[in-house]
Amino acid sequence: RQAQQRCEGCQSLFGEYYCGVCHLFDRDKKQYHCDECGICRIGPKEDFFHCSKCNLCLSLSLRGKHKCIENVSRQDCPICLEDIHTSRVEARVLPCGHLLHKLFFSPLFSRGYRCPLCMHSALDMRRYWRQLDDEVAQTPMPTEYQNMMVEILCNDCNARSTVQFHLLGMKCTNCESYNTAQDGKSKQSVE
Repeated sequence: RQAQQRCEGCQSLFGEYYCGVCHLFDRDKKQYHCDECGICRIGPKEDFFHCSKCNLCLSLSLRGKHKCIENVSRQDCPICLEDIHTSRVEARVLPCGHLLHKLFFSPLFSRGYRCPLCMHSALDMRRYWRQLDDEVAQTPMPTEYQNMMVEILCNDCNARSTVQFHLLGMKCTNCESYNTAQDGKSKQSVE
């Protein structure tokens, strides 16, 4: 006998939704089978498209507006470590292209602004960077640090630069982000 939506004998319905490929029986949640993903997805299908590079069905609102990372859905959620590709929980695509379960987005970014995987800014920080410009300008450094130069790496654009050390933050000379880390190389004094 073959799996099917109704019983051959009494015609009882096993599930409002039935997938002949996955042999999935379920309540109707506007599911659809995506051949490229190889599994059933919660729809409706007309609201999603399959990105072949990311290897994932994404909302139509992201078509042409997301950064593709090859097979990104084959990674686990960086918060709960659950497989994102087969998860029933909706995933959120960050500007850097990484994914995390949508339910973790607000709690995570109420306390921070960086992707937990690549450390790129996941929120628009330009307004905050301008405020930090003002604070840095108004906060003089102690004498022993006033002429100290350090090498930094920008987490947003990956540029390396040598900048004047400041306790409040060090600004990338390439993209003007303060999402930077001291490179660990020796500090040099400005002559």
